[in-house]
Amino acid sequence: MKRELRKWVAVLLMPLLLLTTLGVAPAYADSPLGIHVDGAILIDADSGKILYEENADTPLGIASMSKMMTEYLLFEAIEEGNITWDQEYKVNDYTYAVSQDRRLSNVPLRRDGTYNIRELYEALAIYSANAATIAIAETIAGTETEFLKLMNAKAEELGLKDYKFVNTTGLNNSDLQGMHPKGTGPDDENVMPAKSVAKLAYHLLHDYPEVLETTKINTKVFREGTTDRTVMKNWNFMLPGFVYQYEGVDGLKTGTTNFAGHCFTGTATRDGKRIIAVVMNAVDAKGVGSYEARFDATRALFDYGFSQFSEVEFVPAGHQFDKQKELDVVKGKEKQVSIEVKEPIRMMVKTSEKDLYVPELTIDESKLKDGALQAPIKKDTVVGHVKLVKTEGTDYGFIDDTNPGAEVVTKDAVEKAGWFSLMMGAIGDFFAGIWNGATGFVKGLFK
Repeated sequence: MKRELRKWVAVLLMPLLLLTTLGVAPAYADSPLGIHVDGAILIDADSGKILYEENADTPLGIASMSKMMTEYLLFEAIEEGNITWDQEYKVNDYTYAVSQDRRLSNVPLRRDGTYNIRELYEALAIYSANAATIAIAETIAGTETEFLKLMNAKAEELGLKDYKFVNTTGLNNSDLQGMHPKGTGPDDENVMPAKSVAKLAYHLLHDYPEVLETTKINTKVFREGTTDRTVMKNWNFMLPGFVYQYEGVDGLKTGTTNFAGHCFTGTATRDGKRIIAVVMNAVDAKGVGSYEARFDATRALFDYGFSQFSEVEFVPAGHQFDKQKELDVVKGKEKQVSIEVKEPIRMMVKTSEKDLYVPELTIDESKLKDGALQAPIKKDTVVGHVKLVKTEGTDYGFIDDTNPGAEVVTKDAVEKAGWFSLMMGAIGDFFAGIWNGATGFVKGLFK
């Protein structure tokens, strides 16, 4: 009887409990930095050292941050002479139709118009113009479909992981009016983990730092002096003069779609140090995404990086390790050669943890034969590497996980010994071997 009564009480109370929970926004637990994102990462732009990460390996929507790959391939094509900045692009039905969709970020392109690559690039980098991005892709590869092949090949070359490119812009394919690239779905969208986004930005800034000359422009007019005049305000509101301005910000790329949420790859420099931050699907404490949420999250990452980290020189150039100052040499005029660290080893680390890092030497065994180098040996021959190892606590490593560390090289050159010296050495080794064998035999008799 009591069991039945409890069951009916539960049934009667259930609707009331449901009513009390309707309309309540999800509670977002604070991350260590108090940001609300699906993924985030902060790196030192010079060394690629990861300073902080949060769910950075999960593939997520990247929206217009995809355009960083288009920028990379554009600069590469310019560098290789495949296209030029003043090269003209003639608008086709696809780019015209996309450019007329004012729901999207666009500069209007005339159906019969021609535009040079530089102005299309500026529209891409400043205003995130989608049709202009497609136009650049078509100029480089002929079609957006063919350009996707270049994007995927470059992603593999750069070591990006878990990426999927379905278009050049980062839009949902449904926004491309049925003209999305062949082989992709009508509702597909580009995805990538925060770590891969940061790695793409890292390589873009290292290989083509001139991109910042454009991404730092907060406002520019497209087609000044014509009826197509369009004021392009940069979507990066952390630039100087904007509402969320942050000292030192000069790039890099925002991204927003319903699928991806509010995303941003930002970079800033202070006191000669540059950092890169990526936030994906940033929301406020109530779970609401907005421009403010993504820039607040980025600000928190920047503040953390600039206030808590500093560059420390752990090993000076020319440093020699006490336990391994030399390597043996065979067939050389010298029996040994000194080795040293070629360049100083500096790294951006949390200031309070700098004493936790120790340099660790690794000799490249593939350079040795029976534990020795073979003459002739040139000065500055790379014989190993040094990495900084954290003795306790979490170390996030580097964004470029193929980086072997600082080079260790030979301090001097060693010439190959002449034939007479080599012959005498061989004879000496022969008789030494006989002597060692004989003494070993005699010792064995008295055991």
